[in-house]
Amino acid sequence: MLNILGKRYLFFALSLVLSVPGLIVMAVMGLPLAIDFTGGLLLEVKFDTIAAPAPAEVIQLYEELGITNTNVQTSGDNILIIRSSFVDDDTRAGIVSAMTERFGAEPTVLRFDSVGPTIGQEVTSRAGLAVAVAALGVILYITFAFRGIPHAFRYGVCAIIAMLHDGLVVLSISAIGGHFFGWQIDSLFLTALLTVIGFSVQDKIVVFDRIRENSAIFRKLDFEKLANHSIVQTLQRSINTQLMTSEFMLLALALFGGVTLREFAVILLVGLFMGTYSSIFIAAPFLVVWEKREWKTWFKGGKTAAV
Repeated sequence: MLNILGKRYLFFALSLVLSVPGLIVMAVMGLPLAIDFTGGLLLEVKFDTIAAPAPAEVIQLYEELGITNTNVQTSGDNILIIRSSFVDDDTRAGIVSAMTERFGAEPTVLRFDSVGPTIGQEVTSRAGLAVAVAALGVILYITFAFRGIPHAFRYGVCAIIAMLHDGLVVLSISAIGGHFFGWQIDSLFLTALLTVIGFSVQDKIVVFDRIRENSAIFRKLDFEKLANHSIVQTLQRSINTQLMTSEFMLLALALFGGVTLREFAVILLVGLFMGTYSSIFIAAPFLVVWEKREWKTWFKGGKTAAV
């Protein structure tokens, strides 16, 4: 049998390696928030008769017009998606004219929107409240559903800890992508994050339910061995289900879905993968650590249960 739980501290260390660098980037440089949260302009244009100009040329034009915080994304069919800070009505009216004069062809305006920061702040606060309420609901539900086994409350708490782990990894990847690849945290990112959280909890419940079933069968078996046996039983199902139902589809979407959906697809791809990873290598190992109270030996210089 695979001894997954015997290497649990190695998996904890791997999770730190995946999340800490991005969290440091986020703490030092901040999150690259899009205009959905900061407020600003969004202009989407298509060049029909000439090739779309390079993003650097568009940013230079915006700077000459006195417009700051410009971010340009390219898409197929000569489409540019340009986000920038707020400007007055006169400057806004002259953007398309300036682009026509600079690049020699008048672009077709597909979208030209103003977004206020209040909307983004309201959406963020409500999303945070929704996650908090959902987390409390998950703990209560798992505690009730697992009431027939000892310490049912721990299963719910460990599921939430692993869920937070998945969210931190997603934020870490997004912070790194924002400062090195031009990604931005927008409302679509929030949608991806909430989707990751939902799938994450589902994966944990599947593994925990197998531990509950085996607890009634192998009553005298050591809890670590019982949990490890349960993980091995669900391992193939978890990996195959995740690969077949989401990962391959999201990989295709990330590669061929265009620039507007690429960041969304990559975040979901990483987040759902981490949801499956944490179900096997984080949630159940935390449950074993709690059951054996291993933190009592962490700072005593002795051997831990992992050794």
